[in-house]
Amino acid sequence: MAPLGRWTLVSAAAGIALALVPVLHSLRSADSAEQPVQKLAPAPSASVPPKPPEPPEPRLEGLDVLRIEERGERLVSPLPQNRAAELALDPALQRTARSLLTRYRMPEAGIVVSEIETGKLLAYASFVREGEPYDVNVRATAPAASIFKIVTGAALVEKAGLRATTKQCYHGGRSRIVASELVDDPKRDSACATLATAMGKSINVVFARLAQKHLKPADLLAMGGALGFGAPIPFPLPNEPSAIHVPEEPLEFARTSAGFWNTTLSPLAGAVLAQTIARGGVMLEPRRVTGVLRGDERVWSEPPEPRVLRRAIRSTTAAELTEMMIETVASGSARRSFRDERGRPYLPGIEVAGKTGTLSDHEADRHYTWFVGFAPARAPEVAVSVLVVNTPIWHIKAPGLARDMLRAYFARQGARGVMPPS
Repeated sequence: MAPLGRWTLVSAAAGIALALVPVLHSLRSADSAEQPVQKLAPAPSASVPPKPPEPPEPRLEGLDVLRIEERGERLVSPLPQNRAAELALDPALQRTARSLLTRYRMPEAGIVVSEIETGKLLAYASFVREGEPYDVNVRATAPAASIFKIVTGAALVEKAGLRATTKQCYHGGRSRIVASELVDDPKRDSACATLATAMGKSINVVFARLAQKHLKPADLLAMGGALGFGAPIPFPLPNEPSAIHVPEEPLEFARTSAGFWNTTLSPLAGAVLAQTIARGGVMLEPRRVTGVLRGDERVWSEPPEPRVLRRAIRSTTAAELTEMMIETVASGSARRSFRDERGRPYLPGIEVAGKTGTLSDHEADRHYTWFVGFAPARAPEVAVSVLVVNTPIWHIKAPGLARDMLRAYFARQGARGVMPPS
């Protein structure tokens, strides 16, 4: 197993080309964003007043995300020159996030919750138990693990024409993958799963086999670039790009497709990934700052329209991924986390689409768990991304924290039968 620090960031030209699609300056529907570009309209006549320019972006150098202060109903972070950044954070959700991180005291953890329609960050919290604190949410040192199956799934749908209902039979390969398990063998392939079931239950060999049959390394690099890997997220704060290295060697390519190393992810990028799928494939810039204050005077306000970065995947691809991700909570790897000891759902009547990820670095004594997703699955309101880094002794994993953040959100919305975490 190669140490994380030695991973090489690789971005194929195709991936970068997709990732650098020009930014759209107004929100478009999922359907209209897929239409051919129209010819420019004639210039307006002199009698039509020109559109006023948008306010310039504020200078946010010196923004300290680890310092958050309450000013009445607002949360702010200090800026130089007697200024403060007004934050999009929901005070109650932010308190819940901080409370959960303080209660469980994991070695490292990050929580990001965002509003689907606007990209506003409703909760943004990180925790480091020992040493100098830092913002876990902008670091991309954790392996993406099985979260990368979302990228592979998108490529299988978009490049190979597969569906959530596509079936693949297999043998072995649940916790590790060897070359013999990638060969179709009717005598040994006694188990079969749809792509949705394989996503929900994180069946590695299904993704490995399908990727080997239908994809090339360039396909994964291109899809990874479209979905945010290989470049920083446009954000007021510096953030590390999620790394993607796809080997050419067939077995290692198959393993990477299933989420075995070679990719990293930050919690911020995880939230953007979930939100992109929830919005039908359209990627928004995450919005943390809604205004700048100097004393009690507001000197800048963000434009009300969300900032669309690009269409990352087709709306039909996003719909297929949603069907796959629903299986994670309904019957897959997160089912138990989203139900109490008697099997009752913590979010009754609310369908959650998500993906878990788990990978252990035994040399560093680190156990990584992920959950990225959104709810309600078919009418999304909120996206959540959680990373938890544990040692072999642990009290909670990422799906449990994500569940509690969703409980806090929907309890505040008055959802019937949903109780906030105690």
